[in-house]
Amino acid sequence: MLLRDCAGGVIFYGDKVFLILNEKKEWVMPKGLIKNGEKPEDAAVRRVFEEVGIRGKIVEQAGRTYYEFYSITRQKPVCNRIAWYIMQTDDDSFQINEPEKYSKGGFFNISDALDMITYSQDKSLTMQSYKKLCEKLGKNPEV
Repeated sequence: MLLRDCAGGVIFYGDKVFLILNEKKEWVMPKGLIKNGEKPEDAAVRRVFEEVGIRGKIVEQAGRTYYEFYSITRQKPVCNRIAWYIMQTDDDSFQINEPEKYSKGGFFNISDALDMITYSQDKSLTMQSYKKLCEKLGKNPEV
């Protein structure tokens, strides 16, 4: 099995979280491979900016998820190990920079986002990240 280290961002603008719709019609969060020698947090900030043009500021680590799939091009199983970071932005604008991979995106209310997110581990990660962020800001989660 090929193990790939990745990093991504759970990006908040106020009480909204950013999601993108990928080519498989899955609502996900921006993420990508960590380059050799790159710190995971730097990779997360870089991938968020490369994919959707958002300049996110890391608040703290959100957690890890793992995705296993069979790669037809590589002819072997792959496991993506993703380090996630809670990020905030003060601007709700974005630009999908990889239209061959993503068709839509946006900031969504937490309750709507939880209904939209495709994978259960991403739903859990988003909810926990929102709770951590609210705790850090001294406010009650609005879910």
